[in-house]
Amino acid sequence: MRLWLNRKGDVSLRDQLVTQVVLGILCRELLPGARLPSTRELARRFGIHANTASAAYTQLEREGWVEQRHGSGVFVRRSRPDSALTPEMAIDQLIGQLAVSARKLGAPESLVRTRMQRWLASEPPARWLLIEPDPDLAAIVLHEIEPALTLPISDCRPDQCRDSAGDAMPLVLPSKAASVRQLLPPERDLTVLQVQPVSNELQAKLQRYLPEHASDLIGIASHWVDFQRIAQTLLIAVGLRPESLLLCDANRPNWKRGLETTSGVVCDSVTAEELPSGCFPMIFRLISESSIAELRATESGITGDDASAAPQM
Repeated sequence: MRLWLNRKGDVSLRDQLVTQVVLGILCRELLPGARLPSTRELARRFGIHANTASAAYTQLEREGWVEQRHGSGVFVRRSRPDSALTPEMAIDQLIGQLAVSARKLGAPESLVRTRMQRWLASEPPARWLLIEPDPDLAAIVLHEIEPALTLPISDCRPDQCRDSAGDAMPLVLPSKAASVRQLLPPERDLTVLQVQPVSNELQAKLQRYLPEHASDLIGIASHWVDFQRIAQTLLIAVGLRPESLLLCDANRPNWKRGLETTSGVVCDSVTAEELPSGCFPMIFRLISESSIAELRATESGITGDDASAAPQM
């Protein structure tokens, strides 16, 4: 086990020795039965008085961490103290585990200290931010993922992301990831949402009409122009005739006209709530469930809430 002493700090050398030995035991760097350096060895290695090392070992023995065997030395006890860990000791254990892992990776202590100071100085992110230039597409993405999240979410254009990011966790769709990455600071994390090309839900609903109902009138409705084009291409590819499709641009006046005569309307989740009563919506969701689960897991790590308890889509 490695020990280090800070002679300029406010914590006494004895307390530093006690804390580091306890951390070593909690992090299993010091295994049960391990022999500790003698007081003379500690005094020689660190240039401290032997009485300081002896006092540290006496305190550790009194608290139940070590045992001193006459003529043999000081050893880690086979069992830990019966008393439960205090909050301070629990935090010390986590810090000790971090230090052990960092040493196994070969990371210098200066880097670990610098990164710890940076994390402690920064506020945890408090919101999500979708970076998307198309407002209609942004509205659809927000509508799909917001119900599953705990933290608030908003959107902005790429040219606004430097000023808007702040304490937010930025999100982006795959097609914009490279360009948005260049606009953010290099150290800033960027979550790329995963898009599903054809949702299982839409496929299942289409199978209810094809091939027996290939001649039925099917509506396509969305505020997002690209959705209209993609859906039209998809439906023709799976066997529907172009004349069987009613294309409705939800940005135009009277866009709902004729939808009540369709057997179903392929639409996004936003437009689905605007359809005339009696229409059968076949909703095409853009964002994959795995991507939404990833966002919930990230939130769980920040808020401490159980991600599995989040609302389901």
